[in-house]
Amino acid sequence: MNYQEPASKEPLPLSAIPASAQETSPETPWPLSHFSGKLRAHIDRVTPTWVEGQLVEFNLRNGTAWMTLRDLEQEVSFSAVAWRNVAGGLAGTVTPGARVVALVKPNLYEKSGRLSLVTQQMQPVGLGDLLARVEQLKHQLASEGLFDAARKKPLPVLPARIGLITGRDSDAKKDILRNVHTRWAAAQFEIREVATQGPTAPAEVVAALVELDAHPEVDVIVIARGGGALEEVVLPFSDERLIRAVSHAQTPVVSAIGHEADRPLLDEVADVRASTPTGSAKLLVPDEALERSGLTEARSRMSSGVQRMISREYEALAAIRTRPALQRPETMISTRAEELTGLRRRALVSAEAAVGRAADWVSHTRARVTGLSPQSTLDRGYAVVQTTSTGSDTNGRTIVRDASQLTPGAGVRVMVASGEFDADVTEVYEEKRA
Repeated sequence: MNYQEPASKEPLPLSAIPASAQETSPETPWPLSHFSGKLRAHIDRVTPTWVEGQLVEFNLRNGTAWMTLRDLEQEVSFSAVAWRNVAGGLAGTVTPGARVVALVKPNLYEKSGRLSLVTQQMQPVGLGDLLARVEQLKHQLASEGLFDAARKKPLPVLPARIGLITGRDSDAKKDILRNVHTRWAAAQFEIREVATQGPTAPAEVVAALVELDAHPEVDVIVIARGGGALEEVVLPFSDERLIRAVSHAQTPVVSAIGHEADRPLLDEVADVRASTPTGSAKLLVPDEALERSGLTEARSRMSSGVQRMISREYEALAAIRTRPALQRPETMISTRAEELTGLRRRALVSAEAAVGRAADWVSHTRARVTGLSPQSTLDRGYAVVQTTSTGSDTNGRTIVRDASQLTPGAGVRVMVASGEFDADVTEVYEEKRA
């Protein structure tokens, strides 16, 4: 099989070059130089811009300053150049590692395709400016309520596991571990070692915080750092991302930043603030010796209280046993028997009196009834006279109530107190009325 070289492609005449990038194709591409010119023309239209970063490299050669600027948080860097008229004022003003702000305009070197930032002005960021930014951020976050006491969560009495965010092999870590284990030997830690100064510190602390906040066994999180320069302590722990991450954490957070002169914003948003990493041990766990002493004292008080209660109950039981009812229980029966006898006697007397009164009432009532009966009238000598002729009563006799009812020679029957007898009327005497 024979291999044939592809035919060389002649460059397009200027009239055949596409006018815009959208019109290019494999058949009608832009020459690289043309693309470079277009790109530079586009970049040249960018207006000078103020940027902030860290000056990691500064070389002054032949009056020109060659520099490298790096982002304060991300792995982003740019080459920068300051020409002679600007570089002369930068020497001695800025140093590698400094935080700077610069007025730059991007520039593309067409031959190599290298993009650099032409520096027109540059100045270091003063500590006063940084603290002013922190103060402004503090007022903003406070207005949002991130520092309100109502948002603060209480610390657990005895955490199952303590989350610790601190520097790599730092003194703060050693102090916290030593003092916590001195107070409570069984304390357990979940440690995350991160950068606690420099531009990457806030991001690393936030990542560790999110990880520990999601840990199911971590009951409290401590963010600790020892003392140091103001910009090393206050600035990293006043980062807005860190403050908001702490405010959204579900686990209580303790701020243990060892810088008393100026407090970072972490102290404001944390649920509890410890003045130093060493002092945080008193907040995290109780003193085991004091707790054991308290338990011993409580057990002693409990034992004394039980003994006193038993003594009181024993004395009360002895007093009950000395009562006559328990010493001679038959007394209750005999006493009740006497009471029962008295009650029976009283009941009998009362019944006899009631019967006597009832008998008197019956006799009296009988006497009254007897006194009103016809027999009583007869017993007093009166008599009832009846005619013997047929009358209106059941036995054919009529009671004589008026003498005019009789005539001489008529027969009558006379009823007296005891018995009856018949008689004849010999004479009738009429009553004389006045």
